[in-house]
Amino acid sequence: MSKMDRRTFLKSSAAVAAGGLLLGPSRGILHAAPQKSDKVWTMKYDCYIQSTAAPAQLDNWFLDEVVKRANGRIKIEKYWASSLHKVGEHLQAVRDGLSEISLISYGYYPAQVPISRGLEWYFMGCDHADTLLKVCRDMYATYTPLQDEWEKRNGCKVLYFTNWDYGPFFFKKPISSVDGIKGLKIRGYGVGAETIDLLGGRGVPVIAAEVYQSLERGVLDGVFSFCFVTAEKSKLYEQAPNIVECGSGAHAPTTVVIGLELWKSLPDDLKAIFNKVAEEVYEYKYVELYTKLIQESLDIMVKGGAKFTKWSDAEIKKATAKVQPAQINRWAEKVAKPAGIDGQDFIKQLRKLIAKHEPNWKLKNPYDFYLAKYGKK
Repeated sequence: MSKMDRRTFLKSSAAVAAGGLLLGPSRGILHAAPQKSDKVWTMKYDCYIQSTAAPAQLDNWFLDEVVKRANGRIKIEKYWASSLHKVGEHLQAVRDGLSEISLISYGYYPAQVPISRGLEWYFMGCDHADTLLKVCRDMYATYTPLQDEWEKRNGCKVLYFTNWDYGPFFFKKPISSVDGIKGLKIRGYGVGAETIDLLGGRGVPVIAAEVYQSLERGVLDGVFSFCFVTAEKSKLYEQAPNIVECGSGAHAPTTVVIGLELWKSLPDDLKAIFNKVAEEVYEYKYVELYTKLIQESLDIMVKGGAKFTKWSDAEIKKATAKVQPAQINRWAEKVAKPAGIDGQDFIKQLRKLIAKHEPNWKLKNPYDFYLAKYGKK
């Protein structure tokens, strides 16, 4: 018996002895309430972010809806802020049955999800976060290697895609041009740090919890690829009040997954509940929730003295030329090719989906919300 099977066996045996619980057909899942004919599936949602983060709030809605519609047949325990597993451990935990559901950000798993990293770009014309949401959904539905990466390689079923809305620049001093970035130390996450380097700055991988102090001490001159709503919760605007829309587009796709073995063992009617609620994420809930959160964060930042500006069209065009296609070509050659993927073909399909969905965007970026409510000041 493997170590994992032994652990599950012992756990289930203890539960049976203690309270008459019955072991279900998936690892880590207990079926309670013997007086009912229907089994009760207890699952753990295991996440590295705080519950106040925008994706966390969306996940919270999703999980609560699933539980409500399952009428007592599903229970979900939530573990926020790495309280169950540390950053970088969540994908393996779901794969190994130590937790059942998790939100996965690709930058923490470059070796495990190299194809998915091809969904994460800046200055690609994917200018709105709800566009990115649907592009990721459609790529997963139509591009078999992407499905295989999650299901066959990592033992996970994708429930839905999400993202971190927008990640504009936060500067300590006003920066009105691309050339103004030259030499600046700017916090970047994953491909965001690479973007800063291509723009002429220096990408610095400071963890989110230390960004405020790094700005305060002068270790950083600015911040990029940091979720707008999360930046407000972290009060970054107090140290970097110059918030610049630079035309980089939507920020940081992420994926909410469930263990594949568990998914296969669920009854069809429970699978249908998960799928229906996921459809509602794409149809309306993502835009509804993120609109509310961005507007709330905008008001707080404006009241706190933040200044919102946007680079000119000429500067955005200049920034785009510095980043693309250099970034795409690097991924295609150094990441996709070793993984056996035609990176350029992947990007070609991605661009088609961006062109399909971008004209139908609904979620404004923070600067557009600012103009709509406060006008140019």
